[in-house]
Amino acid sequence: MRILPRTLFALLLAVCADGVYAQAWPSKPIRFVVPYPPGGSNDVLTRITAQAMAPGLGQQIVIDNRGGAGGMIGADHVAKSAPDGYTIVNVQASFTANAALRQKMAYDPMADFAYIGMMARGPLLAVVHPSLPVKNIRELIALAKAKPGQINYGSTGTGGHNHMATELFKRMANINIVHVPYKGVAPALTDLMGGHTQMVMTSLPSAMTSVQAGRLKALAVGSETRSGFMPELPTIAESGVPGYMAEFWWGLAAPAKTPNDIINRLATELTKALQSPDLKQKFAGEGSEPSVMSREQFTKFVNNEIVRWRKVAQDSNIKPE
Repeated sequence: MRILPRTLFALLLAVCADGVYAQAWPSKPIRFVVPYPPGGSNDVLTRITAQAMAPGLGQQIVIDNRGGAGGMIGADHVAKSAPDGYTIVNVQASFTANAALRQKMAYDPMADFAYIGMMARGPLLAVVHPSLPVKNIRELIALAKAKPGQINYGSTGTGGHNHMATELFKRMANINIVHVPYKGVAPALTDLMGGHTQMVMTSLPSAMTSVQAGRLKALAVGSETRSGFMPELPTIAESGVPGYMAEFWWGLAAPAKTPNDIINRLATELTKALQSPDLKQKFAGEGSEPSVMSREQFTKFVNNEIVRWRKVAQDSNIKPE
């Protein structure tokens, strides 16, 4: 088929325009949305990552905290934002827990996002009140079996990541322990230290100071391997619950239909940032380590986490509040 000169010119103009657009990005500051209030690990790790990525992108990265609804308000905002590479969201373990728990959401966790890559992973820490007569996970399981329904565990709320992680532990260990939901990690740990509950699964930074002060007793980590931060602690899997794995993780995503060139550039700069010794040191202060994944690996990881936690929610009959 013969292409008319005018049509050919229009096609060439369109191709050139696409090239100019890709080359021009970013031409203004980029916004990283953190779907939680300032101060927590989600906020701190995203700020550290943004600071490390900004020089390579040649633009300032602005942090926009949009907390509420367990992270869903901020995620929905980004899902509905223009797919132009200027609005990115921090996704984390609770993002997949929310998706696993709810059949209907304001956004589709897989269809409405383009996943860029993982930022970090951190161990989930099982801590108990010092008065509980156990020294390890095996002894905790034995006590729970001897006293079914008499051990209470706190969480940051129904359907939260640590709730789901403890329910997974409960089912795999075949024990009966009772869930007590709180509105955040601080009140959950306060009541644990006060002896009102006996156990909490939380992030290492949240509990480390209290463990060191003797106000809490650490039993194990939920990660696949021992943590470099507390290498003396065994994993839950090696402590009588083979195959158990639950951890905290954080990553970045953009609205779906963001141009591939832009997603690839963001992924490249993220990978570079995660190699920085300064970033690694700052991440360690939050009890986490950089974790590099390709776009494809991270997309598959997020999907698998939703499937995994959906089964836990169904098997444990966990319903959204």
